[in-house]
Amino acid sequence: MTDTIAHAPVILDIAGTALNDDDRRRLQHPLTGGLIFFTRNWVSRQQITEITAEAKSIRPDLLITIDHEGGRVQRFRTDGFTHLPAARRFGELWMRDAMRATDAASAAGYVLGSELRACGVDLSWAPVVDLDHGRSEVVGDRAYHRDPRVATLLAKSVMHGLLLAGMHNCGKHFPAHGYAIADSHVARAVDDRTLEEILAEDAMPYDWLSSTLTCVMPAHVTFPKVDAMPAGFSARWLKDILRGQFGYTGAICCDDLSMEGARVAGSAVEGGIAALNAGCDMVLLCNQSKVDGGKPVDVLLDGLQDALDRGLWQADAGSEARRLALLPQTEPLAWDELMHQPQYQRALELLP
Repeated sequence: MTDTIAHAPVILDIAGTALNDDDRRRLQHPLTGGLIFFTRNWVSRQQITEITAEAKSIRPDLLITIDHEGGRVQRFRTDGFTHLPAARRFGELWMRDAMRATDAASAAGYVLGSELRACGVDLSWAPVVDLDHGRSEVVGDRAYHRDPRVATLLAKSVMHGLLLAGMHNCGKHFPAHGYAIADSHVARAVDDRTLEEILAEDAMPYDWLSSTLTCVMPAHVTFPKVDAMPAGFSARWLKDILRGQFGYTGAICCDDLSMEGARVAGSAVEGGIAALNAGCDMVLLCNQSKVDGGKPVDVLLDGLQDALDRGLWQADAGSEARRLALLPQTEPLAWDELMHQPQYQRALELLP
């Protein structure tokens, strides 16, 4: 290895409901910095708590994550987990009673964060700050509102609730996924608006939340009037605009490298290199542990290691510090203790 700076940018998943020997080996890889759960990994609170504890015993600094927003994107739904409302519900409440909506959004963030943390999960990839243009099915009711001011304040309220639970946040999908019609999971998504149009509306929440966001996930959307590459592989979007113009200092995590919208950057290894060079601190690879015994995960880890040794990307101490900063700094409440906590009980009452 030619680079001695510690930098563990890869967030990977596991195929089953327990760690197997391949999972344990991958978690020990020096480039592995995180784990992401999906519904297929869930059996019960006890089972998921056992996985998180074992994973942390292998890698104490591992960032354990999940897509758990509420509505249709909520991975854990049984064994006591609260069914959280979709983001749009808070936007609808805002139109009736704006101040009540902000309190309800904070309550949702607290319930979301505290329930996950009680099971050993460190971070949910939430909230969505895309605007609801009525064009994107993949965003749809995951967006709070069409108005960037409303979306910003509701997202900030959710972040406040997460913070009370000791959990950081991730705003997504920078700079915009609500206008592109295609679902970037299965197709190449394109937003043909000008930079001025995007900055005037969809990207505004990232500017207004520059000191509140602790992580940002770029969109696998191409904005051809700004850059030929999707935002997660674009130094123009990440270094010049997000960090330079907006002054954002937190972590940046590239969305799933196996998504169709990422294929413009090439293979997962090529995409990972491109994302890291463009300004991402971390990269996700999802659902590939189910393929051929997880061979694509090994290909990414080994390919990025080889590329690092060859100088095709540079390990970055600042990136690693931003990843580590996403780890909770407080001990979570145990589930039974949480259930009897007045703050949690009140939060449940406030959900729309």
